[in-house]
Amino acid sequence: MPEHRVGTAEEFEAARAELLAEEKELTRRGDELARKRRELPWVPVEKDYRFETENGPKTLADLFDGRSQLLVYHFMFGPPYEAGCTVCSSIADTLDPQVVHLEARDVTLICSSRAPLDKLLAYRERMGWSFDWVSSGGSDFHRDLGFQFTEEELRPFLDGDIPPTVRQMAQLSGTDVRGYVTEGPGLSAYALSDDTVYRTYVTTARGLELAMAYYGLLDRAPLGRHEEGEQMHWLRRHDEYEQG
Repeated sequence: MPEHRVGTAEEFEAARAELLAEEKELTRRGDELARKRRELPWVPVEKDYRFETENGPKTLADLFDGRSQLLVYHFMFGPPYEAGCTVCSSIADTLDPQVVHLEARDVTLICSSRAPLDKLLAYRERMGWSFDWVSSGGSDFHRDLGFQFTEEELRPFLDGDIPPTVRQMAQLSGTDVRGYVTEGPGLSAYALSDDTVYRTYVTTARGLELAMAYYGLLDRAPLGRHEEGEQMHWLRRHDEYEQG
């Protein structure tokens, strides 16, 4: 444990009061951003995307499953992968228990990946998840949203100095770097109104931290995320951590 400033209870309470005021301001700012997300213009989805599901082929509209809202997590699990992305797997750990609560608010939550359906379902069973997982491998669904890349687009990155964490994550997924970074993570949102599907929101990168609950908790632990200077990522699938 590194050395840290030690103070009195009175000093702590004074500093905590100042911090609380900033935390409340951040909460209010978050509420304002949520309102602006809801006010984004809706874009009709005109392409006829098709998905492979446990219950046969489905359209994007079918995936709403009788509800008016749909959230899709674009899970990095490409055709050459032998296992889902480690980071996406940690996100799925957070998403899975939320499905029932979202359904109570007229929202369907699913995951979509480009790997064959049998690979996805086998991995889901290993991880103990129950959310609906569809294969979009035969469509441009991920590509059109910016979550799939060509080797030509990736060439500057692939010809450069590959970060150790990328090599690590590729290896953990059972593929090479090129196969790994062809995929990208993301979250997209849709509304179904008068038989028309509308895209309402898309995010990626740190916009996905809302589904990485462990980071919010680590931010409140004494050492925080404590990732500075680490060459390899500490994350593992929940069945891969050493049991102490």
